[in-house]
Amino acid sequence: MNEAQFLAQVSASQGIIYKLVGVYANDSEEKKDLYQEILLQAWKALPSFKQEAKFSTWLYRICLNTIFTYQRKRHRVQYKESLEHISPTVQNSGLQKEDTVRLQQAIRQLQETDRALVCMHLDGYENAEIAAVLGISVNHVSVKLHRIKQQLGNFLKSSL
Repeated sequence: MNEAQFLAQVSASQGIIYKLVGVYANDSEEKKDLYQEILLQAWKALPSFKQEAKFSTWLYRICLNTIFTYQRKRHRVQYKESLEHISPTVQNSGLQKEDTVRLQQAIRQLQETDRALVCMHLDGYENAEIAAVLGISVNHVSVKLHRIKQQLGNFLKSSL
């Protein structure tokens, strides 16, 4: 894959990066730094992309690995900021925007790997793909998704 193809693939999948950065980063500066670091790591890892999986699946793994490494370096992050948007391309009307913000806040309360799992699920990835990216069994993905849905439901009910 050459540079132009890489940039085209990243452009087509940039929503993944924006969403994950939005869920894991505290402020706009941290979001910018993390976005750039993800692009750098993806470019560095491009020779290892064997095209056995979809580019977006490979990029998801790069994003998560970069984010987790970044957070380990920064220790434990306290989330203070309420996200009003994940991607500049997402358009929400008033009520939908409020619901989206509440869901994002609930997702931020989950553990790191649970956030990654639910984000992939919400992006439409199959359990087998999620399992491959996170390095867990398909059955474990199903069990974790069930528990995460219960947790999110509890978070959302308590925020009303």
